Amino acid sequence: MSANNTWRGATYGLLLVIILWQLLAWLLRIPIIPPPLAVFTNLIGIFAAKMSIHLIYSLGRIVAGISIAILLGVPLGLLMGYFVRVDKILSPLVYFTYPIPKIALLPIVMLLFGLGEASKLIMIVLIVIFQIIITSRDAVKAIPHEIFRSLQSLGAHKRQMFTEIIIPASLSDVLTATRLALGTAVSILFFTETFGTEFGMGYFIMDAWMRVNYLDMYGGIVVLSLMGFVLFSVIDIAERKVSSWR
Repeated sequence: MSANNTWRGATYGLLLVIILWQLLAWLLRIPIIPPPLAVFTNLIGIFAAKMSIHLIYSLGRIVAGISIAILLGVPLGLLMGYFVRVDKILSPLVYFTYPIPKIALLPIVMLLFGLGEASKLIMIVLIVIFQIIITSRDAVKAIPHEIFRSLQSLGAHKRQMFTEIIIPASLSDVLTATRLALGTAVSILFFTETFGTEFGMGYFIMDAWMRVNYLDMYGGIVVLSLMGFVLFSVIDIAERKVSSWR
């Protein structure tokens, strides 16, 4: 899908959500569902003074978590895909731990690493890294063996196998897996930010809810959604750049 089609689809989706939101506000006429115009007007007024710092914290956490997951997960996945012995050792561990609901590990992570930044980053990494490992491994296994033999016949060594074949062929799949895991990662970030912190979009939204400030609450939800969409789009653009040969 081209960038123009992506943005066009996003625009149509946003307009549809706003229309349905407005209709719901008209029909119900209750404070818990304010009209979108009131939310956006309030958002413009509070963003710089009250919300921007929370967005910076959340954005920093999600970017750091995804970056760590890629830096750790991609090498592991590539090694598992290329070396049969490594795959035999690590695959059982990955298969056993991957189906575990990661949110169930939150109490353990917080007990071990506290309520600060470390536990939040670890939870994001746990959400993203397994998909990256499995996708990287499968991407390597999907490369036809004839390609490896052709490069070997030219005298290439293992490092060149990775730099010339494995990494370029796998990056697109890795970014796709990252994009698919992003929605879950943002959800986990929201949940973790309700514990032991005073900054973050999760804290802002829950604080507004407890103060019965629905305009701020919906504004926070809108900004968190836009943050996820922007990150999704950035990964989408990066995927098109690194896999333009496709």
